Amino acid sequence: MFIDPFGMQVKWPTIECIARTKAIDMWLLFPLGIGVSRLLKNNGQIKESWKNKLDDIFGTKDWFNEFYKMTIEENLFGKAERLSKDVDFERISSFFIKRLKMVFNKVSERPAKLINSKNNPLFLLCFAAGNPVGAKTAVKIADNLLRGI
Repeated sequence: MFIDPFGMQVKWPTIECIARTKAIDMWLLFPLGIGVSRLLKNNGQIKESWKNKLDDIFGTKDWFNEFYKMTIEENLFGKAERLSKDVDFERISSFFIKRLKMVFNKVSERPAKLINSKNNPLFLLCFAAGNPVGAKTAVKIADNLLRGI
């Protein structure tokens, strides 16, 4: 199955349903830079509707603790806690691949980054194998294809 979502329309339960079939291999165009990264504000002050979108796409609220850290800074008034973004495209990619591994038999660990003219990642092209019998071979083939992108 090839899933090319419009923005962040594919919710995690859809991915889980595909994985549960144990019969479908999935190619997914994940909106890395064009969707997810744009919603992650540097100060962690993310609109509730955007948080819900991120919860939907990752299937968990754990992304917040994975992508943000609390630091203590000294200023003129003493010490102050500050929440800040602590994630890059690689860590977002790794987090999503880790999530896919939780539901699929085998997942390519080297998704292709599809970039724009300024070398910024727009999408990740991910592959996940649902069929346990052919998963190893399917991922090996997918890895070879992804390497060429």
